Amino acid sequence: MRSTVIACLLTCASTALAETIPPDQYLWGAGGRPTTIVKRQTATSTSVKVADSACTHGPSTRACWSDGYSAATDFDEKWPSTGKTVTYNLELQESTCNPDGGDERPCLKINGQFPGPTIYAGKLAPRSSLYNWYSADHHKDWGDIVLINFKNSVRDNGTGIHWHGMRQLTSCAQDGVGGITECPLAPGDTKTYSLIATQFGTSWYHSHFSAQYGDGAFGAIVINGPASSNYDYDLGPYIVGDWYYKTSWQMGLLAHSSLQSGGPPPPADTIIINGTNINGDKGAYARTFGLIKGKKYRLRIINTSADNTLRVSLDNHKFTVITSDLVPVKPWVTDSLLITIGQRYDVIFTANQDAGTYWFRASSIASCASLQSKPDALSIFAYQDAPDPNALPVSTSVTLPTDCNEPANSNLVPWVKNTVDQTAFMNQVKNLTFDLTRTVTTNGENIVMWSVNLTAIDINWDVPTLQYVADKNTDYPATYNLIELPTPDIWTYWIIQEPPNTPVPIPHPIHLHGHDFYVLGRGNGQFDPATSPAGLTWENPTRRDVALLPGGGWLAIAFPTDNPGAWLLHCHIAWHLEDVVVP
Repeated sequence: MRSTVIACLLTCASTALAETIPPDQYLWGAGGRPTTIVKRQTATSTSVKVADSACTHGPSTRACWSDGYSAATDFDEKWPSTGKTVTYNLELQESTCNPDGGDERPCLKINGQFPGPTIYAGKLAPRSSLYNWYSADHHKDWGDIVLINFKNSVRDNGTGIHWHGMRQLTSCAQDGVGGITECPLAPGDTKTYSLIATQFGTSWYHSHFSAQYGDGAFGAIVINGPASSNYDYDLGPYIVGDWYYKTSWQMGLLAHSSLQSGGPPPPADTIIINGTNINGDKGAYARTFGLIKGKKYRLRIINTSADNTLRVSLDNHKFTVITSDLVPVKPWVTDSLLITIGQRYDVIFTANQDAGTYWFRASSIASCASLQSKPDALSIFAYQDAPDPNALPVSTSVTLPTDCNEPANSNLVPWVKNTVDQTAFMNQVKNLTFDLTRTVTTNGENIVMWSVNLTAIDINWDVPTLQYVADKNTDYPATYNLIELPTPDIWTYWIIQEPPNTPVPIPHPIHLHGHDFYVLGRGNGQFDPATSPAGLTWENPTRRDVALLPGGGWLAIAFPTDNPGAWLLHCHIAWHLEDVVVP
């Protein structure tokens, strides 16, 4: 029986021994490569777009790729095989950082860099200059196999690297979550992680050990592939995130103390853009030079914050959104984007303004319980023909929304159309009852109700959850807080509810490992089985791997049980990860 286990939690942290995986088991495990690839049978594709191998990928034909693969390809069903395996060496190191020129404090770097180096499936990108944008095109690497030799050189802590958003089809052991898919990597040890680039787009990798990524243990991932709209140049990853002058461990203790009295966590000291910012007369703005008037530019925006949802914008320029997380979407035009922790948006903007310099803005949103002690973070985009490309911009922003509402399903419409089967949900929801005193309840085989009630978790780090799955041992300890989905290839529906009496009702960025999920809907207050289902979206709803649960509200998602393993479903606020709390 192919079983899927979902661990509902908001933390993992400890040290343990590392496990070395034989090279022939990097991707598929001891059982070898599956003889058939699991297709999402229950996600009925009704796309009228047809893969076309008659054109060549280029600035005016970005939807094309090669050999019958294009933006119209459902990459959950098939992907190209490049026959190429690339290997990288990454090392997590202790260091000190002051990215905005402010207080220097202990931090973590990968290969001596903050943020860590960008991984392209076709190559490891050199460290980017603050003053140069990435080259227009990279190797065609959708379908590459990537091996990463990762060394933990942190003296007193374990670690593990999670490849955020990567499906890891039948290779759950490579997901990098201590206590769930592996033993944490002990100090001085090395592990080889592997992934196959079945998807394309923008993501990131980060430590999944306590709140280490808040200290700098992260970097971007770019998997080049087709796109749903044309552009001339790819500017590469644009990483935005919060920064604190205390370590993540110290901040986690402060956040925990504040929570006990019903208060919010301390505000961030600053927001960092591509590893830098200004603090008074110190630090530096991230700068992008050389915009050519009339050209279209792709920007890959990633929010790596510990605790801040941000709104991003570029003065006088509109964004055309072409992906949400790793899912291509129908092009959608907006002045700004709300991006929560762990999310990615690929956008295109046209250099259609007077030659000059313009502010890019990353603003924390108070209504998302995101607070910082300084004004908006700023970076600079300069045109090639600007009178003085080094001059500070004088541009101003349009009035931006201050709410904590994600883009509606009607805006983030997947390029490849899929329909979620609602039959089982509708048959069962009429008998649905909530017991908000319990963490998880189930209804039939399909509907799971998850109440975010700050319940602690206790995991045996020497025996990861995946070991139970491998041993076909279903006698899981109750403290693991597991939900077993034993039936493969059916739809499972999740209603995630923050109880109305929660001491600190805040939005939670919910992230699922090993799957994209379909966002059926969300709302304020308590989910009502009698009325709430009428507002859910079943025809081609938004797909992604991180979505906001409204503070004091509910979020409804669905996904097929088509990727067996032990997968984590959690809030991506770092202090929740560190505080060992689970819904």
